[in-house]
Amino acid sequence: MNLIKGGKKQLKHTILRRFLKNNLARLGFIFLTLFVLIAIFAPILSTYARDSIDLMSIESHPGLKHFLGTDELGRDVFTRLLYGGRVSLGIALSATVLQLLIGVTLGCISGFYGKWIDNAIMRIVDTVMCFPFFVIAITIAALIGPSVWNVILIIGLLQWTGVARIVRAEILSLKQSEFIEAARAMGLSNFEIITKHLLPNTLSPVIVNATLSVAQGILMEAGLSFLGLGVKQPQPSWGNILSAAQSMRVLQYEWWLWIPAGLFVFLSVLSINFVGDGLRDALDPKMKI
Repeated sequence: MNLIKGGKKQLKHTILRRFLKNNLARLGFIFLTLFVLIAIFAPILSTYARDSIDLMSIESHPGLKHFLGTDELGRDVFTRLLYGGRVSLGIALSATVLQLLIGVTLGCISGFYGKWIDNAIMRIVDTVMCFPFFVIAITIAALIGPSVWNVILIIGLLQWTGVARIVRAEILSLKQSEFIEAARAMGLSNFEIITKHLLPNTLSPVIVNATLSVAQGILMEAGLSFLGLGVKQPQPSWGNILSAAQSMRVLQYEWWLWIPAGLFVFLSVLSINFVGDGLRDALDPKMKI
């Protein structure tokens, strides 16, 4: 037992050492941590309320009073960026959790039971994957209306197929292994075999997929909100802040209304991708220490 615990501890140290040796992964983790912290501590970092209006400073340039200027209603852009991070990152994380719940569950069932169950689930996966995301997402958003929860549901219900295929493939390769045969011989139920033996061995690719899904969630929320079908005003998100860029006047003369939000989206997605790549390399048993 002590030998097993020691082996697991050594494995964790090896994975952490591999991750920390990746310079881009470390940089991505630092930036991602920074974005999470400024979102959490938004009320402390800003002296303005989220929706406070200054009628004397409508569309004012960045200055001492308003660090990143104000928007068309006189609201502080910096403040709304901080609070918008809460919404954008929250939507991406919540949608990823929903994707994992659906994808991992169906992937396990499909890979373990096989036969007609596998065929039925895989046909559903193929059907969902056939449709372009934004076409279906825009249609659903137009029908049920824009809101934070609707964006989470749309992203989660349309993006679970990738993780389902990954888990199914891992289960198919593992379920004929000797340790699974030993578990059957010990009288373990199918549920116990899946949850205690098969599922833990699929965590590495699932974790990597989850990090990349968070990045995709940020982009999808930004796209839907930019089109007016995501998060509704006055609640800010990086996507609906970017919607100001639909005006040519704003694009040419009021850069502070869209460039900071665009940079936040770009840097957060890039950071998450760096972390995902670092985790993929760190969790790969074929990689050298």
